[in-house]
Order: sequence, then C-alpha cells, then structure tokens
Amino acid sequence: MIMVNIHEAKARLSEYLEAAERGERIVICKRNQPVAELKPIAAPIARTPRPFGLAKGTLTVSASFFDPLPDDMLNAFYGDPPAQATRVAEKPDTPYGAKDREPRKPRRR
Repeated sequence: MIMVNIHEAKARLSEYLEAAERGERIVICKRNQPVAELKPIAAPIARTPRPFGLAKGTLTVSASFFDPLPDDMLNAFYGDPPAQATRVAEKPDTPYGAKDREPRKPRRR
C-alpha cells in the first residue's frame, strides 16, 4: 500500500494509475489523514452492444409533426425578427417591457 498526499497524487497521477493496474493500492491523504483509495478494479466491465430496435413501439410521432412550420417561425430561421408578441415576464402594454425597466445598478465585487 502506497500513501501519498493530494499534491503528489495530482503531480504523478499517471504513475499511480499504472501502479493500481499492477495491483497496488494507493491511499490519498489530506493533511496526513486518509481520504480516498485508488485500487485496481477486480474485472473489467464488459460492454455489450445494445440490440437494434430496443425501444421499438415505445415512441409515437403524431402526423402533425410533419406539417409545414408557420411562416413566422420559418422567417426566424433566416434572421427575420419575430412577430411582436407579449412575452411571459412582460407587461402587455409595453413591447418587451423596456419602457418600465429601471437602469441596472453595477454589481459590487
């Protein structure tokens, strides 16, 4: 078992990973108190490919999904401004709530 402090573990992590692959256990300490252990994995995790069509029949797409988009949405893709609409956090009588807003105060750091 190898005991190392955090600074040394950060500086020489690849060496300690190689030691763990060889079967050694590495204990990482913070102020001389053990806080973590680096040890080899008993057996590698076998990854099997997921079968094709695993979610078949669990998802349905409505026919309206393939309908053309509205003109204002299509225009937005080409950089045209969106139609004037009241947004959720705005007062309905002012566009975008800009007239009623007080100027922002600078943040203190």
